[in-house]
Amino acid sequence: MSDYVVIDTLSAFDDACRALTAGTGPVGVDVERASGFRYSQRAYLIQVFRRDAGVFLIDPIAFDDLAPLQQAIGDAEWILHAASQDLPSLRERDLAPPRIFDTELASRLLGHERVGLAAVVEDSLGIVLKKEHSAADWSTRPLPEAWLEYAALDVVHLPDVQDVLVAELAEQGKTEFARQEFEATRTRAPKPPREDPWRRLSGLHQVRGARNLAVARELWLAREEFAQQQDVSPGRLVPDRSLVAAVLAAPESKGALAGLSAFNGRASRSQLDRWWAAIERGRTSDDLPRQRVARDTLPPPRAWADRNPEADARLKAAKPLVEARAEELGMPTENLLTPDMLRRTAWQPPAEITPESVGDALTALGARAWQIDETAQLIADAFVDLPQTEEDPSPTDS
Repeated sequence: MSDYVVIDTLSAFDDACRALTAGTGPVGVDVERASGFRYSQRAYLIQVFRRDAGVFLIDPIAFDDLAPLQQAIGDAEWILHAASQDLPSLRERDLAPPRIFDTELASRLLGHERVGLAAVVEDSLGIVLKKEHSAADWSTRPLPEAWLEYAALDVVHLPDVQDVLVAELAEQGKTEFARQEFEATRTRAPKPPREDPWRRLSGLHQVRGARNLAVARELWLAREEFAQQQDVSPGRLVPDRSLVAAVLAAPESKGALAGLSAFNGRASRSQLDRWWAAIERGRTSDDLPRQRVARDTLPPPRAWADRNPEADARLKAAKPLVEARAEELGMPTENLLTPDMLRRTAWQPPAEITPESVGDALTALGARAWQIDETAQLIADAFVDLPQTEEDPSPTDS
């Protein structure tokens, strides 16, 4: 086992940045968070590797400003695995790659059966990585040496893996596919805040009535506020199932809530006043939520034959053609075109169906140019001889 050191002083950080500036080629980057332990998705360790520079394990919590790291990497390409998972945490610290290569996404486009980092490294280089610390609490300080070795190995092989995957992409004629996918991942805008995020509460479907939903909402909001204050994952304070159990039990007093065996978790008793106050707010609130909320979602395909038979026919005609093309290209269908894009196009197609109009519809849904080139003609051919309704139904609740 090598001796890896966490960089948490300005002098060590400056040395690392100088070394990275002098390094050559693209830069392997990875992020470790504390998902399931902390409230935030902030980075608790940033690993960086560059040839002729070495590997550096940087504690981002120790520094107010990571701009020198961005400057040291300069305009070099960043190699990440499953970049969409790490980019938000990096952007939170003002670290933004000018270009990326995503080894997981490349592996998907190439049709690899296994796309986890350990599998990709093993398949590409014949090196076996152990992944026993992937779900660790990376906010731990000091970090154990075994964790540091694990973290370092997540990046030291990335340039070599990239070399192998670049050659495979070229051999399969997918270099441009990958370039467009990487750029779409790099520039993808953050998802807008979810309306009524409390409705994500697992088990909420059991709750009936606007008043009980108001209680569930207030319990969720109270837990969210406390979790943020403590920087602890909400579910570690009081699990979702316990909040729902409290709503369903409808306790008549704080003591009854305390005696509810299903209401448990590390903060269920220590913060009893907080939870009881939330229940009382829900029971007296004038702001009662709706039982059902309209969303921009389509009915499940199994319901299309009754709800929109023309759309059902379009989907059934186009889907096997897209699947066959994905098989020809040697990649998962969802990487060629997401099921949602195809469904939305089938549900509400262009007024005049041509490859160009289908391509415009797919573009509006976020499809990349290469995906449109590969699928628009197929979809148009599948749709063109099928009957069209004058006005297709709008998306409704799923």
